[in-house]
Amino acid sequence: MSWAARRRFVYLAGIILFFVVVIGLPIAWKIATIPATCHDGKQNQNETAIDRGGPCLLLDDRYLQPHAVLWTRAFLVRDGSYNAVAYVQNPNPQAGVVSAHYKFSLYDSQNILVAERTGTTYIMPGGITPVFTSNIDTGNRIVARTYFAFTDKALVWERMSNPATPITISGTQVTNADTVPQVSASVRNTSVGDIQHVSFVAVVFDTAGNAINASATSLARLNAETQIQIGFTWPEAFTVLPSKVDVTALLPPVEDEQAQR
Repeated sequence: MSWAARRRFVYLAGIILFFVVVIGLPIAWKIATIPATCHDGKQNQNETAIDRGGPCLLLDDRYLQPHAVLWTRAFLVRDGSYNAVAYVQNPNPQAGVVSAHYKFSLYDSQNILVAERTGTTYIMPGGITPVFTSNIDTGNRIVARTYFAFTDKALVWERMSNPATPITISGTQVTNADTVPQVSASVRNTSVGDIQHVSFVAVVFDTAGNAINASATSLARLNAETQIQIGFTWPEAFTVLPSKVDVTALLPPVEDEQAQR
């Protein structure tokens, strides 16, 4: 290599080195020091899948205990009209589903589909979520079996808490079971803030623990540190002696404040 060629090589190498040091290194340092997030498309910060698990709002359902539909029933309200309930159990205390699509399917004794009802619900963390729907028209056909299923390809599980936890329910009782049945209960908001748009589902059981009917009601507002009475009614007498009543307060789950979004 001639002296002139060596000089050009050294000159070009110096220019390249200058840009690497002055421009390349700061860019590389900036890229290397970008903090990990839950939407960076990488599995980091103790995530169990890309942008799921760890501190992220979205959860990896492979690491959750499976939810289950404990039972599903349809209850005759009057000729040709049914209410239906499914008990969905979620054993995960810090995981819930904001929106889940479902379908009730009602069949007669010949296994012929009588009616279907679709809708959207949520799954509360750490407990049972009653999924209730009313006034299903069967055209005076008698329902013998009821099925419930979530229709989403996959449920989206998130780090969530149950805002209905401050609501306590006591003094539940059944009256007029053989005429016009009524269920009453005392509900109290133990928190220091008002709770709005809370729903309640009441399920009545017989002495063998089988559900015999269900109903729902709602409150526009439950004031802080306030106790009130709520009631549920049915137009016709129960055909089986009631023994126990479950009343569940329902509010959509809320995002965990500590979760990264």
